[in-house]
Amino acid sequence: MRTITLIILHCSGTPEGKRLTFEDCKRDHIKHRGFKDIGYHYYVERDGSLHVGRPLEQVGAHCALHNTHSIGICYEGGLDENGESADTRTEAQRDTLLDLLIRLKQQFPNALIFGHNEFDRSKPCPSFDAEEYRAIFNN
Repeated sequence: MRTITLIILHCSGTPEGKRLTFEDCKRDHIKHRGFKDIGYHYYVERDGSLHVGRPLEQVGAHCALHNTHSIGICYEGGLDENGESADTRTEAQRDTLLDLLIRLKQQFPNALIFGHNEFDRSKPCPSFDAEEYRAIFNN
């Protein structure tokens, strides 16, 4: 197993009212980005359904310079209906994300939780402050 030191949160950059399912995201990563698989380890759709992307044993493709030691989690959304950055997480997504983070922190207790924007300031992703989760886990 890889040494995991980071859990990095992402949004799909999908406006409210539009869909980007797990399969859509995976297809985009393979067809348009040239990845061998979806870049994330987990993907949470608006209804809260959790999809497993790359196996945890495999390096993701979600945060330059940090993929080798991180887990990437993406939720569908992150933009308002005008295409502006916004926290569009549904209640179901919030619940699923929290449950997933609880499980991952049990498995990787020393892993720190960050938003993608904390590594790349040019991106608003995940469109909310990851401190929300750091506070829960005392990171």
